[in-house]
Amino acid sequence: MRSPLSRFAPSPQGDNPIAAGRPLLGVSRLGCAGFRRARQRGAALLAAMLTVVMVATLASAALWQQWRDVEVESAERNRVQAAWLLLGALDWSRVVLQEDSRANRSNPIDHLGEPWAVPLQEARLSTFLAAQKNTTQLGDQQSDMQDAFLSGEVIDLQSRLNLRNLFSGLDKSVKAEDLQPFVRLFDRLGLPGSAATQIASALQQAARGTAQNAPLMPRTVRQLAWLGIDVRIIERIEPYVTLLPERTQININTASAEVLFASDEGLDWASASQLVQLRDSTPFKSVAAARTALGHSKAFGGDAHTVTTSYFEARGRLRLGDNTLSQRSLIQRKDMTVTTLWQEQADWGMPAVAQR
Repeated sequence: MRSPLSRFAPSPQGDNPIAAGRPLLGVSRLGCAGFRRARQRGAALLAAMLTVVMVATLASAALWQQWRDVEVESAERNRVQAAWLLLGALDWSRVVLQEDSRANRSNPIDHLGEPWAVPLQEARLSTFLAAQKNTTQLGDQQSDMQDAFLSGEVIDLQSRLNLRNLFSGLDKSVKAEDLQPFVRLFDRLGLPGSAATQIASALQQAARGTAQNAPLMPRTVRQLAWLGIDVRIIERIEPYVTLLPERTQININTASAEVLFASDEGLDWASASQLVQLRDSTPFKSVAAARTALGHSKAFGGDAHTVTTSYFEARGRLRLGDNTLSQRSLIQRKDMTVTTLWQEQADWGMPAVAQR
């Protein structure tokens, strides 16, 4: 039986708490507190790093969005500026055509030696502005025009076969004599004559427009693709044909040898080429003068040819910085009145001009 005083007896390990396996009370508390502080510092550091990452991500996203908005705004501003500049170039083309009509009022003829027929090669727009003000440098307000380049040309659309000439009468019938020039042209270009018949039939169906499933009438040659015409054929004939609002005559002073050959059965290829050489030196003042120069009494016997033009196409392209805008317009000239019938803005580039 244990004595009540035995609890006061010394233990075998003595009074050393470490030897007894008991931790020191103060040391244990200090160790726990240090561990808690280290853990808190690690959590704070991790939170700070996450905060920095989030702020950097949000800042970069905001910066990218701001850069994107600036780029979009800059591109839109350049597009609007380019559209206005091209509109000014179109007005300039109309003025040139109007002045040409005024100068030739007594003897109206149109040929490739006139100012409107000279193409404008790509040139810095600032040179035109400086020339207008008789200066060599532009001010700060026009410094953004230093990187603007303008090019363009005016095309005589009556130098081409008009697809509208395929139709006659209110019923839009296609006569053999109206189809024959296109068959001759296709044969000269190495294309099947059946393609000309296909185009005539498709255009006739679109022009009549009586059926519910009738195709939409094209406005340009490229839009013949709406009617199922092969794109390769369209690209081949585009420099030689056009689609105008009404029947027109062919200007013998501007038409290519291919068009002249196709438009008159009385001309062979040699005569058409000779006519082009003759008119380059001296433009013909009348159809009779061309017939006399060729020495062919049967040439140009009908009323399909002329020496004047009423329909032109003005094409312009403006390159402003990294943006390029192209525009083409159909222009009709009646006496001194010059009217824009329609215009399109797209990446047309410069037109494929037939060899003259």
